[in-house]
Order: sequence, then C-alpha cells, then structure tokens
Amino acid sequence: MKRTISNTESALGKAKEDIESLAEDIAALKTGLADLDKSVAQATAQRKEENAEHQSLMQNNGAAKQVLEFAKNRLNKFYNPALYKAPPKRELSEADQITVNNGGTLAPTAAPGGVAGTGIGASFVQVEAHHSAGKSNGVIRMIDLLIADLDKEMTESETEEKDAQGDYERTMSESTAKRTTDAKALAENESSLADAEASLEELAANKKSATKELSANKELEMSLHSQCDWLIEYFEVRKQARSSEIEAMTNAKAVLSGASDSFLQVASSRHFLA
Repeated sequence: MKRTISNTESALGKAKEDIESLAEDIAALKTGLADLDKSVAQATAQRKEENAEHQSLMQNNGAAKQVLEFAKNRLNKFYNPALYKAPPKRELSEADQITVNNGGTLAPTAAPGGVAGTGIGASFVQVEAHHSAGKSNGVIRMIDLLIADLDKEMTESETEEKDAQGDYERTMSESTAKRTTDAKALAENESSLADAEASLEELAANKKSATKELSANKELEMSLHSQCDWLIEYFEVRKQARSSEIEAMTNAKAVLSGASDSFLQVASSRHFLA
C-alpha cells in the first residue's frame, strides 16, 4: 500500500509539471495569436493607406499630364501645325442637333481647368499668344520634361504599389498559415490540459483512498499488536492459572475417586451383615 501511495505521489508530481508546462504553452500561443492578429490588422491598414496614396498620385498626375498635353497641343497648333492633333468631333445631343439644324450656335467647349497641387492653371494654355516660335519651342520642351517626370513618377508608383501588394499578399498567406497551425496547437494543448487536470483529480482521489485504507490498516495493526502484547504480557500468568486449574481438577478427581471406593466398601459390609 505504501508503494502504491508513493507511485501515486510520483504520478501526481508529473501531472502537475505537465499541467504547468501546458498552461505556459497555451498562454504563449494565445499571446502569439493576439500579436499576429494585431500585426495583420496593422499591415492591412498600412496597405490601404499606401494604396490610397498611390491612387491619389495616379489621379493627380494623370490630370496634370492631361493639362500639359492639352497645352502642348495648343502650342503645336500655332507653331508646329504638323504635330497638332485636332479634338475629336463633338457628339451632339438631340437638342444641340436641333439648334444647329435651325442655324443656331452652340456654346464653346470649356477648356480644362487647373489641377490642384500642380501649379498649372487654365491660363497656362494661353501662353502661345505671348511667345515667339523659338520661345514656344522652349516651352514645349519644358512641357515634355514635365510630362516625362510625371510618367516616371507614375511608373515608379506603379512598381512600388505592385511590390507592396505582393509583399502584403505573402504576409497575409504566411500569417494565415501560421494562425491555422498555432490555433490547432492551441486546441490540442487545451485538450491535453483538460485530460491532465482530469488525471490529476483521479490521482488525487486514488491517493486519498489509498491513504485512508493505509490508515485503517494501521489502526487494525495497532489493535492487533495491542492484543498480542496483552496476550504475551499475561501468557505466564494465564499459563500458571491454567496449570493450577488442571491440578485442582486432577486433585478433585482423585478425591472423588477415593470417596467412591470408600462408599462401595461400606455398602458391601452392610449387605454382608444383613
């Protein structure tokens, strides 16, 4: 029984160590998952911000480029007619067509306005009226440089956007895989922890039962030992008493036996005299 209790205590110690280790692993996994979710949220927010900046740049640069190309085309109309590109034929609405058919005049198409943040205004397209051919060619070259800078900036932004999106998608894929793995490990550890705690309770109950049984056995042993001690202590006294009893019984038997013989002799004598 003592060996059983000792083995149970060893098993209890091992179970407690396992529970402590599993609890630490579970806490670490939960912290890791929380940090991972936070990192994913931050990466997503950053990606949205980067994409918004890219879209804004593309929109602003595209608008600025249109204004510059419009201005260049207007300059070419006066100084390089061969390079001038006529605007597409205006599509008339039904009302406009009726106006034209009746000899009316349509309102002129509004020239493109300025673009916020570019420093380019609608008045820029009127520079051809104030420059000589030589100066206009310099202006056109300047416009070409500005357009080239815009194209370069847009190309770089497109490349950065593509790279950033690729990095984000890889990060999301890796994060998803890690979350799946860690969540599975967390579930397994929580299941193992539940089993270990149940085992600990069972071992504790077994130890309690074995300890109670051992205590009962000790009480029984003490009771038997006390009785044995009493028997040993009074054995000689009981032995002497028994011997005295046997001797007394023997003497009594002898006395009784002698008395019977005397009685028979007296009875026989009386019978003879009669």
